[in-house]
Amino acid sequence: MRALLAFAVIAASLFITLTTSPRLGLDLRGGTQIVLQTHDSPYAKADRGATDRTVEVLRKRIDALGVGETGLTRSGDNRVIVELPGVQDSGQALGVIRRTAQLSFHSVADTGGRAMLDEKGRPLNVGPAALAGKDVGKAQAGFDPENLRGWFVSVGFRHDAAWQRLTAKAACAAPGDPVRRIAILLDDKVISSPQVDPSVRCGAGIPGGSTQITGEFGEKEAKDLAALIQGGALPVPVDVVEQRTVGPTLGAEAINASAQAAVIGVVLTALFVIWVYRLMGLIAAVGLAAYALISYAALSAMGATLTLPGLAGFVLAIGMAVDANVLVFERAREEQAAMPRRGVRAALVRGFRNAWSAIADSNMTTLLAAGLLFFLSSGPVRGFGITLSIGVLASFVSALLVTRVLAEWATGRRAVMARPSVTGLATTGRVRRWIERRDLDLMRRRRLWLSVSGVAVALAVTGIVVRGLNLGVELGGRPSKPERGNGAGPRWFDHGSANYVMLDCCVPLRCLGPGSTRFGKALASDVD
Repeated sequence: MRALLAFAVIAASLFITLTTSPRLGLDLRGGTQIVLQTHDSPYAKADRGATDRTVEVLRKRIDALGVGETGLTRSGDNRVIVELPGVQDSGQALGVIRRTAQLSFHSVADTGGRAMLDEKGRPLNVGPAALAGKDVGKAQAGFDPENLRGWFVSVGFRHDAAWQRLTAKAACAAPGDPVRRIAILLDDKVISSPQVDPSVRCGAGIPGGSTQITGEFGEKEAKDLAALIQGGALPVPVDVVEQRTVGPTLGAEAINASAQAAVIGVVLTALFVIWVYRLMGLIAAVGLAAYALISYAALSAMGATLTLPGLAGFVLAIGMAVDANVLVFERAREEQAAMPRRGVRAALVRGFRNAWSAIADSNMTTLLAAGLLFFLSSGPVRGFGITLSIGVLASFVSALLVTRVLAEWATGRRAVMARPSVTGLATTGRVRRWIERRDLDLMRRRRLWLSVSGVAVALAVTGIVVRGLNLGVELGGRPSKPERGNGAGPRWFDHGSANYVMLDCCVPLRCLGPGSTRFGKALASDVD
């Protein structure tokens, strides 16, 4: 039964490996990651609920940009992680993300009202808002080649009556009169002020609840405006906490380096266990190969995102995968030394049975640590927790199922039973014999060892208290202060209800903080 289960696990893992592949994180396939932080506004508090609504608005905006497989997740109560795979220039995405997109439709007055400038810089008296962005049902960019109007944005409203009343009132003015216009404001700026068509009668208005915003739009401007209108307004202001871009070449190099590290780790570990445990070491090496296969298949089947720290967790679990075999084999050696007449196979069975509790305890503590990394962090650190958890479970299966089936089968062969020394379990081993000959008594100087341990712990705690923990963005820390470069410091400016900083600096990798710059060149989209 155990052999059938092991065969089924290996067969399923091989099938999944050949038919699917795991998702690669941005640090492996290239792209841009932006970490945002929400802030309180005079109208809303940046709590967990407001951040969740912000994620939904940002999702609509970014989806409209046409970037495939984007990832938006909330981290903590007031942080949002945006992942844009394949995007090397994030200026356009940052411009769409950081605009507040407060849309409104106003009547135009002959006198009174609020004095503003229209889209062509002419004075315009704007009346109170009749429709807001929340009344918009759909916005879509389009192109009109027949009438040579170029790109436009069509807007559909949820409430037909309100739009009809607004246009009915404007239609009462004579054609050419500014009062016949409808002012469309985005972020308190007139982006379009079209006139109601002369065919619309006074008091009748435009039925159907839809209109088109025209202007000197290019394709990019029209699609960005449609995305902003469709997505709606952000419920709370957001700041850019961190921005990093990884090129596809760097990701490929990281994959190759990690693959080499994994192969070297498996080979060296396999050679060591073969040298120490001989035949059982060779079987443990086969178990390591099964561990790698099961781990890779599990990542692919779960749809987990494999990141660079995740690959580190995968390589780290190689040592943990063979650790269970070492516990079993050492316990089997003890059983063989205590009752040599029963044979190596019986000692191996007792070794698996009696080492179970120690293996389970060690794996459970590692799973608890990996679970904390998954639930309390985000981004690459969470990926490390996922792959570490999968690696621990895969090592559990490979050591106690695959390796056990092969080891019990091998020790039951007549050739092996006639030469028990081949198994590596017939004696207690050279290391243990050396320790027994030396008769080491570590507890003889227990006060010295306890004193040394106490001093080390005290130094570690003192360092944490005095210097504190420098948490990264993935663990909820704040970004480092912007570095000063070329004699210029950060410049703060207002954007709606939030303050943003534009850095005029250049450091080797990136400038940190809201309004990030890359290599001394400010993102044009950071300033509207």
